[in-house]
Amino acid sequence: METLRPIIDAFVSWPTDVLRPSASLWERLTRRIAAETGREPVVPAPQGRTESEWEEVAPGISCKLLAADTEKDRVSMLVRLAPGVAYPPHRHAGVEELYLLHGELMIDDKKLSPGDYNRAEAGSADQRVWSETGCTCVLLTSTRDVLR
Repeated sequence: METLRPIIDAFVSWPTDVLRPSASLWERLTRRIAAETGREPVVPAPQGRTESEWEEVAPGISCKLLAADTEKDRVSMLVRLAPGVAYPPHRHAGVEELYLLHGELMIDDKKLSPGDYNRAEAGSADQRVWSETGCTCVLLTSTRDVLR
């Protein structure tokens, strides 16, 4: 368990809401829109997400389900890897699409940075997926992928 301690410590301090503007930015935006339109702001400041919306599926790997299509065996989710964590080798049962939001992600010998998109075709395999820095991505994939 000692070898996992740095990963767990880094995971606990990982930002939980990289997609939502801060409350102060949200307030400034609503005031500006109200000033430009001549109306009162009607949208309340967003409430922060709670960590309970994320599910830790393996040490240092958390997911937040966005949508599931059981008829097509597809799922859309946010995935977060803590610094130094690797995802197990796997074979894609269907097309996998990944959009990196934050951090850096290595897929085999390919390095992804924020804003990068990666598409893997059905039947292809990833031998090594890991993040030195930690990362957050949007992942659209098959529920039938095979871990190796």
